[in-house]
Amino acid sequence: MYWLPAILILPYIYILLKIYRSLLKIRTFFCVTNPQTFVSVVVACRNEEKSLPSLLNSIALQDYPQDLFEVLIVNDNSSDKTAEVAANFNWSGNIRSLDNKAEGKKQALRTGILAARGDLIITTDADCTAGRKWIRTIAGYYDKYNPDLIICPVQIKADRGFFGKFVELEFMSLQGITAGTAVSDKGTMCNGANLAFTREAYLTHSDDLHDEINSGDDIFLLHSLKREPDSEISWLESPDAMITTESPLTIRSFLKQRSRWLSKGKDYKDCYTIVLGISAFLAILLQTVFLLAWIIRPFLIWVLLSVIVLKSIPDLLILLNTTERYGKKELMRWFLPSQLIYPFYVLTVLFYSLIFRKN
Repeated sequence: MYWLPAILILPYIYILLKIYRSLLKIRTFFCVTNPQTFVSVVVACRNEEKSLPSLLNSIALQDYPQDLFEVLIVNDNSSDKTAEVAANFNWSGNIRSLDNKAEGKKQALRTGILAARGDLIITTDADCTAGRKWIRTIAGYYDKYNPDLIICPVQIKADRGFFGKFVELEFMSLQGITAGTAVSDKGTMCNGANLAFTREAYLTHSDDLHDEINSGDDIFLLHSLKREPDSEISWLESPDAMITTESPLTIRSFLKQRSRWLSKGKDYKDCYTIVLGISAFLAILLQTVFLLAWIIRPFLIWVLLSVIVLKSIPDLLILLNTTERYGKKELMRWFLPSQLIYPFYVLTVLFYSLIFRKN
């Protein structure tokens, strides 16, 4: 009877093993042609005067003809000098500084996309930096496969200490799920810090972005496109298409970010994403419950260990694959301690989002 609840973890194992099998199909893309697509890079900014120069410098160094791309910086009601930084950036390329016509990131992105001249839109964030072949690789992939939406890889800057390694490893697991589900045509997640889509696809689905919710411009677009039978959604596997973003500086900023991501989950309508979320939460809850039960009834140690091992197997496989693809295999030394505290981290994010959801 004590073993019966452990069976509830089986859906989680089944889903994640299928995601792992999809990861094995990934092949790296290299752009060997000269793309001719005109690209609009759209960046929504609020109070990013310190971060924006690094992004703009990396864009100015792009190995892509300057007459084939533009940069639109949309100032989302900043109280600092974000708009001035964008307007005064010294670059011979085509950069435009716009003001958000309303308020919020979704409206800022909409302002930029409506003003964009390119058929292909690439979005990123002000606290990111790109490699020299970033635009060329994404445009080359679009020229070859012509998808409606391209989910591109993101990595965070490494930070010292266990907290930094935990954040980086957890982000790797999200990237693994993102890539694996996208490759199997069941995309559940994407990151607006490195996302490309056609202007037509965005305009067609812009009414499904839930403007009443602060975040989720990326995932709601993905889910809306998934409901369209003829849409093409791709994962772009390429180190040249990678964006690097800043790691949360403090535990509080990390929890706020994750609780913000969690808060939009109640508005998801994609069945696969909902099932994956429920099975993952159930697996985490079981691990926590059996840990508490073991404290009261020590003989349940074997049930607890079984649940931990069963959950850890697919997690380990996905992370081994993802860290190897990202050249971050050294992070796996932090796998076991991260796995043990992960359930408490998830519950902390959940409670944090409930208590501070208005902040």
